[in-house]
Amino acid sequence: MKLSDYAKKKGVSYRTAWRWFKAGYIKGEQLPTGTIIVYEEEKEKSQGDRCIIYARVSSKQRKEDLEIQVQRLKEYATKKGYQILTVVKEVASDVSDKRQGLINLLQRNDYDILLVEHKEKLLRFGFSYLKALLKKQGKRVEVMDSSGEDRQNLIEDLVSVIYSFSIKLHGPRKAKEIVEKIRKELFSDIKSE
Repeated sequence: MKLSDYAKKKGVSYRTAWRWFKAGYIKGEQLPTGTIIVYEEEKEKSQGDRCIIYARVSSKQRKEDLEIQVQRLKEYATKKGYQILTVVKEVASDVSDKRQGLINLLQRNDYDILLVEHKEKLLRFGFSYLKALLKKQGKRVEVMDSSGEDRQNLIEDLVSVIYSFSIKLHGPRKAKEIVEKIRKELFSDIKSE
């Protein structure tokens, strides 16, 4: 079959399938005309579990943290022997349902593991539902740092919920002001203890 047909069948872009062909994950040949013919299915497990890395921060001011998060996840995946297919980076609230990067990766069929640093980076609420759904599809979510939630994480949960409702009530600008006041007050209480 042609590489373009193979890409459609696997639910990936032609460019991704081309990279896989060039890396040797797909057996086939390139004809003198440039057309790539795929002979057999991709080597699914021989190169290690196929992994998508998902990294997220809540604001543009934390973009540097996003790159650090991605680096830690790449190192972790490499140590585990995972084949990293792609890295999805997003700057969005954890309670937002308009994260296009997350939506796109959940619609893909070409990976075994969805790797995140903390479960809150994926979903603040409903994590176990998503985990169960992916398991039914033969995939798994792997959390790099699964240490228990501490007080700071619980405060961030609360702030996220307040922010979500504040946007609906007051709009984004006012919601940001409200949340910053609350965050400052809550974290000052922690420091004074």
